[in-house]
Amino acid sequence: MPNIIYYLTFGMVAIIFIFFFFMLLGWRWILKKVVKKAGTIILTDSYQENIMELMPGMRHMGIQNVLENSLRAETGDVLHRPLGSSKKWPHIDSITFIPAQTTPFPVDGDEDVDVQATIGPKAKKPLQLQIPLMISGMAYGIALSEEVRLSLAQAASNVGTAINSGEGAVLPEELEKAGKYILQFSKTEWSKDKNLIKQADMIEIKLGQGALFGTGGKISPKNLTGRARELMGLKENEDAVIHDNFFENQTLKDLKELTEQLRELTGGVPIGVKMGAGGKIEEDIDHVIEMGVDYIAIDGAQAATLGAPPILADDMGIPTLHAIARAVNHLEKRNMRDQISLIVSGGLLVPGHFLKMLALGADAVYVGSAILFTVAHSQTLKAMPFEPPTQVVWNQGKYKDQFKIEDGVKSAEKFFTSSVEEMKMALRAMGKRSLKELSKKDIVSYDELTARMVGIPFSFEPWTEQKLEKSAE
Repeated sequence: MPNIIYYLTFGMVAIIFIFFFFMLLGWRWILKKVVKKAGTIILTDSYQENIMELMPGMRHMGIQNVLENSLRAETGDVLHRPLGSSKKWPHIDSITFIPAQTTPFPVDGDEDVDVQATIGPKAKKPLQLQIPLMISGMAYGIALSEEVRLSLAQAASNVGTAINSGEGAVLPEELEKAGKYILQFSKTEWSKDKNLIKQADMIEIKLGQGALFGTGGKISPKNLTGRARELMGLKENEDAVIHDNFFENQTLKDLKELTEQLRELTGGVPIGVKMGAGGKIEEDIDHVIEMGVDYIAIDGAQAATLGAPPILADDMGIPTLHAIARAVNHLEKRNMRDQISLIVSGGLLVPGHFLKMLALGADAVYVGSAILFTVAHSQTLKAMPFEPPTQVVWNQGKYKDQFKIEDGVKSAEKFFTSSVEEMKMALRAMGKRSLKELSKKDIVSYDELTARMVGIPFSFEPWTEQKLEKSAE
């Protein structure tokens, strides 16, 4: 019996050796045959039968559109695309900073730069931040896992900033870890816990967001599992409901009263609103001014979420760049610029984006997608290459249980530290010792339309103070 096994093993090895030997000798001949056959098919088949039909077809329709239409045909359901719009919106890349090289001069590299920010300066208890970057509302349960939320909360505390709860459940451990906590008061039953409201450092009434605007929705038990359901007070087979409005037959008077009730309940922390940037942004701002808010958080059309119907993400709202310019101008027109803080978000991914928004008039920036990927920086390979990297961070992700909190804290903290240091370098290069010294006077654009729209000089033309003032008009 051992002899038979020996001969069989030897025979198999010999066959494999002979196969690879002939492959080595004949690979050119085999490849030539394959190319000749494939070439004949591609170059002679009619277009209707030719695989090359995909080239003009995909170019005409776009690969993403073909794939998304296939998903529509497969399920018959409304699509919920993650991570926002894929359109190329007008953005801030054509805007650049003006360096200080003659007068004024750059600030020495060993001098510190003040990048602190205050939200709600007229509130009884303004929110004081060490850096002007905050973590956007990415909800526990509805979007992120418990491990990721705890990582982000600890990182926010370590760098001296705030984290937004989003419209999901609130983890008690998260409240303990977070240095500054923003409670999003959303159109849900679980966001109205008075005990949680009293613990918040800031309250955000969610009127809408960039990728979904004011729409509500239902989340089935199979798409919302684990501890989050318990914290939301949901029964075993109960849907999580996000309503379209706070009140039946809602009015602005209702929202104004809500603002006053929240301010009284919290003892004077900033009360603000979050809304998607729409085409009538000035009218929307007038309405929230009437509500008596301390800050406005505006989400541009590039904003992302766990899942939004493409028609809302792609075909509704206005770009972040347009939104910030119009919002700042309108608050100045209403003489409210020094009373109501402005937070901006949507498609802001790198330090240059953040600082340009601050130069354009924002008081702080919400960071969402960028921190979502960086918190999982070294852990995304657990899902790839067969699953997208976000399967490590979503609450329903296949690899969420493999996420390590300590690694997440380090990655998120280092991202913020690196980003802020880069922003400080840019401020020094402009001769600034404080973020408060930064303004539209420190930026130009090499795109004439952008320059005219935002009210900054066009870089092709000579720069003068008079030209800046004329452009601003």
